[in-house]
Amino acid sequence: MVRISTLYLIIIISVFSDFFASRTAISKSILQHDADGVKIRATVTVSKNGFGNFSRINDAVAMAPNNSNGDEGFFHIKIMEGEYEEYINIDQNKRYLMMSGAGINRTIITGNHSYEDGWGIDVSATFIASGSHFICKHLTIRNTAGPTKGQALALMCSGDLSVFYNCSIEGYQDTLWVRSGKQFYRECDVYGTIDFIFGNAVVVLQKCNLYARRPSKGNGNEITAQGRTNPKDQSGIVIQGCAIKPTHDLARSNYTVKTYLGRPWKNYSRTIIMQTYIDGFIEPAGWDKSSGEALRTLYFAEYNNYGTGSNTTNRVTWPSYHIISATIASNFTVSSFIDGDSWIPQTKVPYIGGLVP
Repeated sequence: MVRISTLYLIIIISVFSDFFASRTAISKSILQHDADGVKIRATVTVSKNGFGNFSRINDAVAMAPNNSNGDEGFFHIKIMEGEYEEYINIDQNKRYLMMSGAGINRTIITGNHSYEDGWGIDVSATFIASGSHFICKHLTIRNTAGPTKGQALALMCSGDLSVFYNCSIEGYQDTLWVRSGKQFYRECDVYGTIDFIFGNAVVVLQKCNLYARRPSKGNGNEITAQGRTNPKDQSGIVIQGCAIKPTHDLARSNYTVKTYLGRPWKNYSRTIIMQTYIDGFIEPAGWDKSSGEALRTLYFAEYNNYGTGSNTTNRVTWPSYHIISATIASNFTVSSFIDGDSWIPQTKVPYIGGLVP
C-alpha cells in the first residue's frame, strides 16, 4: 500500500509539474508577443488572482533596475486584467520601463486623492511617472475624486521621452499634468473639466479623444492650460488629429457650461490645435483668459480644424492668437516639435511625423 501511494504521489506531482511548466511557457510566449517588437530585458507580471509574479504594481516597479541606460532593453511590467487601487510612483531612477495592461477599462489603476481632501497637487496623482524613456500602453489611469474636490490628478508625467499609447486618463480638474520633458500621447482618451491637460512639457497628443465633462456648479471647462514662463522655452501643448467632444453628462446639460479650448496658465503659454475635430459645444471665442499680461505674450494657434466648433469667425481678437498656415503648423509636428523620429521608433508606437494626410 505504501508503494502504491508513493507511486500515485509521484504521478500527481509529475502531472502538475508538466501543467505549470506548460503554463509558464505559454505565458512567456504571450508576454514576448505583447511586447510588440520592443527590445525587452525582462518581463514580470502583476495579477490580482495570484498567478503573476506580484499582486501589487508598485512591488513590480520596485524590482525594476535603477539607472538603466537601455542597452539591454526595457524592463516590462505586464499588468493583468483587474482594478488596482494603488498610487503608482515611478521614480527618476527607474528608466527604460515599459508598462502594459490588458486594455482600456480592463486594466484599471485607480485612486481618489484630491486637494479638498488634503492632498497637494503633486501628491494627488494616481500615477506619477518621473523616469525617462517610459512606455505605457493599454490601460486606464483614473482619479475618482469627482468634480467638487478641486485639483485631483490622474497622471503626472515628468519623464523625458515618455510615450502613452491606447490609454484612458480619467479625472475632473487637472486630470493630466504634462509637467516637463518631451512626451507623446497616441490614441489615448483624456477626460476632465477645468484645465484638464496642463503643464510645461514639450508634448504632442496625436489621434486622441479629449472629453470635457460636466464640472461642479458655477464652473466652466478649459481643455488646456499650458505653463511656459519664458519665450525661449521649447515647451508647448500640441493637439494634432484629435477629437474634442463632450461627455454624455455635459451634453445633457444643454451646454449651459462654457467650455474653451484653453487658457494661459503662465504668461508665455503656448498651445496649438491642428487638424482636429472640434464639436459644437466649444464657445465661439475658443479661448479663455486668465490675465491681461498673458494676452500679449502667449501663443495660441489653430490650423485646419473641422467640426462645428472649429469655426474661427468669432474667435478672440488677441494679438497673440493666430490662425496659422501649413508651413508654420509643420513646426509643431511630432518630427519637428518633439524630435520624435529620434526616439519614438524604439517604442514601436505608431505615429505620424508630419502633418496628418
